[in-house]
Amino acid sequence: MRPLKGVKVIEMAGLAPSPYCGMLLSDFGADVVIVDRLSKGGPEIPNIMPKNPFNRGKKSMRVNLKTDQGVAIVRDMIRDSDVLIEPYRPGVMESLGLGPDDASTLNPRVIYARLTGWGQEGPYASMAGHDINYIALSGALSLFRQKGEKPLPPCNLLGDFAGGGMLCAMGILLALVERNNSGEGQVVDAAMVDGATNLSTLFYSLLAHHLMTLDIGTNMLDTGAPFYQTYETSDGKFMSVGAIEGRFYAELLEGLDIDPSSLSQQLDMPKWPEMTERFAAVFKTKTRDEWTAIFDGKDACVAPILDLDEVDKHPHNIKRELLVTVEGVLQPAPAPRLSRTPGKATEPGGPRGSNTWEVLSTLGYSEEDITTLFQGEIVE
Repeated sequence: MRPLKGVKVIEMAGLAPSPYCGMLLSDFGADVVIVDRLSKGGPEIPNIMPKNPFNRGKKSMRVNLKTDQGVAIVRDMIRDSDVLIEPYRPGVMESLGLGPDDASTLNPRVIYARLTGWGQEGPYASMAGHDINYIALSGALSLFRQKGEKPLPPCNLLGDFAGGGMLCAMGILLALVERNNSGEGQVVDAAMVDGATNLSTLFYSLLAHHLMTLDIGTNMLDTGAPFYQTYETSDGKFMSVGAIEGRFYAELLEGLDIDPSSLSQQLDMPKWPEMTERFAAVFKTKTRDEWTAIFDGKDACVAPILDLDEVDKHPHNIKRELLVTVEGVLQPAPAPRLSRTPGKATEPGGPRGSNTWEVLSTLGYSEEDITTLFQGEIVE
């Protein structure tokens, strides 16, 4: 039995962070229902991937929230649910009569998770934005660059998924645990700017202790150090190096066949650029696979940088069953791994909207009522 079995979740349809949050809960057994707009409602929430991994394990329905009857359906769902996830700007759900106060009146035990970029208050709260903007304001984006270069956003991994969807799921789980004691629900305000800042805690601490400078690209962990760096190989591929500790650094030099006496001391920072050039020249003498073979099994903190279409072929990833196939689509397996009640990636209940009748029936709507709702284009 998966740990969230019996937990009922309403996921108001949105872009990447909220579906990812719902996927995390669904993987571990939560009964997640996506409330989507009617297909006639326009392409604002795109469904460009018909076999989207974020939909795995979920049911979905289409409801016209521009009608009182459509809103009434969601209110009925709230009465019967444990969690509601909504990704809209502040005030949108309130304007529908579905805000946190409304939900709490309907169901005092409901956990109301608000997943946004800027949060529920502040000068930017009602302003549009995307991952790149949220991590910019957090300070995190400033860290992703080499010396003298402009910041390079790490795709949308840091804001949308780590700082947003994952921490929102954590907030929901915390609230579920607390509800066991109090019997009451609460609001989870999960803002990506908060999450990206929280994930940057180490670097705020390093800066406060004068263990790094704002000359990004010269510090130990931001590509300043030759032993924490990526290097190109002779075949145009890349290796990752993270040999911070002295004993690991010694293994690195041994694998590179570099005499330690021919180099400056490991922590001689003014010499780091020169040492990086030396390491780069050595790495260019062999292919990625040759370097991988040299460092396999060694404590040098060296590993090949794999492209996405190579990940499933690496022996370690095969052993770990790192990726699974759902609906013919290769995708990451549920994480983390629990020994007794592990997560499971299962197929969704069908194409988006295909469970509308089933969900309404579960809520107690009669066949006649459901037919009327379909005919009136209240649902689809």
